[in-house]
Amino acid sequence: MAEPKFRVCLCMFWAVCPKDDFQEELVIRPLHSGDIYASFQFRTLWDTDFMRENKVSHYRLFPKSLGQVISKFSVRELHISFTQGYWRTMQWGQPFIPSPPGAELWVWFQDSVTDVDATWKELTNVLSGIFCASLNFIDSTNTVQPSASFKPLGIGNVTDHSFLRYATLPREIVCTENLTPWKKLLPCGSKAGLAVLLKSEKLFHSSFHSQAVHIRSVCQDWQCKTTSWELRQTVNSVFDLHNSGQAKREWSLFKMFSRTLTEACPLASSSKLYIDITDNPQGEQFELSPATSLLSQAVVLGDRRTFSVYDLTQETTFGSVRSLNLLIRWKSNEGEMLRPLLHAERYVAGYGLQTGEIHTLMYNNHPYRSFPVLLLDSVPWYLRLYIHTLSVTSKGKDNKPSYIHYEPSKDRVKPHLLEMLIQLPPNSVTEVTVQFERALLKWTEYPPDPNHGFYVGSSVISSLVPSTVAMDTNSTRERPLFSSFFPCKEESSYFVRIYTEPLLVNLPTPDFSMPYNVICLTCTVVAVGYGSLYNLLTRSFQIEEPNPGLAKRIANVIRKMRGVPPL
Repeated sequence: MAEPKFRVCLCMFWAVCPKDDFQEELVIRPLHSGDIYASFQFRTLWDTDFMRENKVSHYRLFPKSLGQVISKFSVRELHISFTQGYWRTMQWGQPFIPSPPGAELWVWFQDSVTDVDATWKELTNVLSGIFCASLNFIDSTNTVQPSASFKPLGIGNVTDHSFLRYATLPREIVCTENLTPWKKLLPCGSKAGLAVLLKSEKLFHSSFHSQAVHIRSVCQDWQCKTTSWELRQTVNSVFDLHNSGQAKREWSLFKMFSRTLTEACPLASSSKLYIDITDNPQGEQFELSPATSLLSQAVVLGDRRTFSVYDLTQETTFGSVRSLNLLIRWKSNEGEMLRPLLHAERYVAGYGLQTGEIHTLMYNNHPYRSFPVLLLDSVPWYLRLYIHTLSVTSKGKDNKPSYIHYEPSKDRVKPHLLEMLIQLPPNSVTEVTVQFERALLKWTEYPPDPNHGFYVGSSVISSLVPSTVAMDTNSTRERPLFSSFFPCKEESSYFVRIYTEPLLVNLPTPDFSMPYNVICLTCTVVAVGYGSLYNLLTRSFQIEEPNPGLAKRIANVIRKMRGVPPL
């Protein structure tokens, strides 16, 4: 009778415990250039309350390290990304989840936090240890508090931006040390499911690689009567045709990841592989092998896309060999990618090491619709902006922003913060320019390679772009993970966030070889001058008689033998 009692107790235990769920997806989009865009998404949902007095002690699918971070620091939302490379929007289109080069971190804290700055500093140190990154270098000099950008992506309409902190490290290098702890957060780790494809030697050989963690609260039903915590882990990568050494336009899972799929994660309720075939309806551009009859449509970034779906929870997907090695063989090079409706770029102009000018270009490629964009710029304090030189022009005319928020920098304390709401005319290029002056740093503030330059983080552009199809505003409806990250409030538009290139700016740099020359010259003078004087002061002098000749020495020997005193 012991076994039935144990089963009854176990069932009662799971009935009391909060419900959790895990899903995994991989989306592969063949690009017209012959490259491959692969996007992994892993989502863990947990119906629990981290803010209650009784701390959560039992963890099943949700990682305990992140649960303790949420509880200890009263986190409402947390978004962190590590990116190597720059996303080429005009060649690859819009990504499912954007991220800037380097490291990015933005956090919403609960209203109960009294000292946000101290909590933010402690949180960055803890996250630095969890992800083996340099997030401990985030301080007040690279942290800003946006007033309009970075609204919460989860539930709740928070208007007090004093609980928001945003920071970037554009020079952060992403390596295996960051990927390994990221994979350990997954319920199955890298032992089963789609995570077996995440091999560092292949991912870091790609043209673009980004890994991110997003934590937020989401609704479970349409009325949002019950909520749950969502942990979404994403990996986005673009495999270049030429860098991979491919002799022909042919891709497979094994060529991309050096692994094939053999099973789904046993803890996952859903495990699917999507192939974007929107531009290949009749198979005239590329061929899929093995083929699947399961198709799915989803609205992604304002466009209706068609996907071939491989359900990894079904044994028939793997065939008799118990392995799935998807093959994409290109047939034709014809076809053009539709230009994205919104993209941007940024560069530094000027000459010399005293002044310069930052140019930000925003392109609206819609033929007849204008829409507003929200531009955020965070500029380090050592680039002293002349805000009176700020100008916004569209089609050769001044374009006055409808909203401007500017916080000046303070030397060695905080950076500049500039936010503007600008209306982009249809089929136009809007240019934002501002002049700056380079500061002269203390010699102890320069990095080990000062002549390499100083990085300035990417500009952030957020906008509601007109959609060609009706968007789904029901966030609780079951949809693919790659189409449900950003909340949609209107059917006629969708939210887009893009990042520009980071800037590399040279500052006035002293000749660091001069201290070495001065040290060498000083040591030489000291050794020669002071050494000679010290010898003269401390040396003892004695008078020595000249040595007697040979005849005199012989005579003294004879006199000594006779007992006569020497000469």
